[in-house]
Amino acid sequence: MNPADLLSAMKRTVEQLAAFNEMAKALTSTLELREVLTLVMQKVSDLLQPRNWSLLLQDENTGKLYFEIAVGEGAGALKSLQLSPNEGIAGTVFSTGTARLVDDVSGDSSFAPRFDQASAFRTRSILAVPLIARGRVLGIIELVNGPKDPPFTPDDLTTLATIADYAAIAIENARNFRRVQELTITDEHTGCFNARHLRAQLDHEVRRSQRFHHPLSLVFLDLDHFKNVNDTHGHLVGSALLKEVGELLMASSRQLDLVFRYGGDEFALLLVETDPDGALTIARRIRDAFRARRFMQSQGLELCLTASLGVATFPDHARSATDLIRAADFAMYAAKAQGRDGVCLAERVPTDPDVVPPAR
Repeated sequence: MNPADLLSAMKRTVEQLAAFNEMAKALTSTLELREVLTLVMQKVSDLLQPRNWSLLLQDENTGKLYFEIAVGEGAGALKSLQLSPNEGIAGTVFSTGTARLVDDVSGDSSFAPRFDQASAFRTRSILAVPLIARGRVLGIIELVNGPKDPPFTPDDLTTLATIADYAAIAIENARNFRRVQELTITDEHTGCFNARHLRAQLDHEVRRSQRFHHPLSLVFLDLDHFKNVNDTHGHLVGSALLKEVGELLMASSRQLDLVFRYGGDEFALLLVETDPDGALTIARRIRDAFRARRFMQSQGLELCLTASLGVATFPDHARSATDLIRAADFAMYAAKAQGRDGVCLAERVPTDPDVVPPAR
């Protein structure tokens, strides 16, 4: 190697080491998955400058690979696609856990052309490495160059493999952190969020409502005569019934709504940007869903169960997050007092309708 080439190689090595050190510090500074993936994207672009590249992760439910990140020409068309392990070069890398460098995909039998067809991009060279953490393949980083681009090199493979090592550990840590967070905010019996998370989210949404002048509604729900279920069928059936109730509430809610188990047989729904009329519509739909449902059929039972629901909206019925909980709770008890199996709206706070409550 002549002095000029040696100097160039040394310079590249120093740049890579500096970038790896910077990436290691950055990745250990966050446990948010989206931030981790963004950092990986930046380093791949800075060090290797591919024409197109993507980061694929395995869906833990379906087992298929999906494009968590796709960058480059036609990348938008890839984000709705999935591939099975063993499909294409990326799928082969995933299933074998072995990186691949393909200079020309036209001579590779495992290349899957349907992704080029979807993105209207012509692939020439592919570099794909697995993301492996604790012996398990989490996904793939795949780099793609077009017909007029130079093919990837073994040095590129070494660089990308190093990035993948950092990325896999960071992704695994971020996922574990997210699971721990979910455990702390989720009710273990029903899968709904818990009361602690309701209070935190309610404080946040009330502040947002004050800032943007959007309504925020809360629905409180209490199961009617739930004690009779425990007394007649036992607490195991009662616990299983609560789980079915949680599933019904989540299925009856909109995508942006949040469902909470407040305690015992009480549940709550947080309805963002929803006025009293909209909240009443949702509450009545839930009431009707209870009326139509026969619970515990999987255990040979057909239990009828109704609910009493109270609706309150900020700022119409409350001045604070605590007051909103109290207003919805009072409305729920009013529904019970009226004979149960019904919906009641909280009493409006006396105020000038043109006055917006000040931000706290």
